[in-house]
Amino acid sequence: MSDSKIIVALDYSSEAQAVEFVNKVSPELCKLKVGKELFTAAGPQFVEKIVSKGFDVFLDLKFHDIPNTVMKACQAVAELGVWMTNVHAMGGQTMMQAAKEGVSHSSTKLIAVTVLTSMGQDDLKQIGIQVEVTQQVVNLAQLTKQSGLDGVVCSAKEVSLLRQNLSEDFLLVTPGIRPAGSATGDQKRVMTPAEAIKAGSSYLVIGRPITQSDSPVKTLEAIAAEIV
Repeated sequence: MSDSKIIVALDYSSEAQAVEFVNKVSPELCKLKVGKELFTAAGPQFVEKIVSKGFDVFLDLKFHDIPNTVMKACQAVAELGVWMTNVHAMGGQTMMQAAKEGVSHSSTKLIAVTVLTSMGQDDLKQIGIQVEVTQQVVNLAQLTKQSGLDGVVCSAKEVSLLRQNLSEDFLLVTPGIRPAGSATGDQKRVMTPAEAIKAGSSYLVIGRPITQSDSPVKTLEAIAAEIV
């Protein structure tokens, strides 16, 4: 397994585009994240293909359904040989425990989404959640830990707070990472790679600043040097 803390989000609409990027990088430089768009376009065969190349793959499908369905979905994911997958913590403890059972016969790590990094306080209010964003993240992270999962997806802005409430070995996977000077895009709660690692992030999810770079390898190497 690579010891890189950088997970590159393969936010492409086709397998051909993703393969073009994957061929430029190595498992030593980064891990790879396959999300809903690419998985829907390219399917599980693509995931197996990049796993066979030696990459640690985070299959980011955010399962949220009845417990039995989620358990079987996670079991199918684990059989692809992925390094990590995820569910929505809002699915509750019974669902998360079922998901954990689904990956229990594999080495696949299982984490949960707390509050999407595109969401702010007003967004939570619209769906009837009155607590502060940070408190909701802490509540869901603690529930995730109690459910036996390996960690959570959260904003780097909440990492230091979570580290006060959760153990060091609990994984904090942080999207919304933007190298200094990069556009924030559709993310509302962002942080630079160095800031995120210093705060206690376990892994950094970075997409466009790397995938749209003129030289992805150089960009990856620069970020890696920044977080040493």
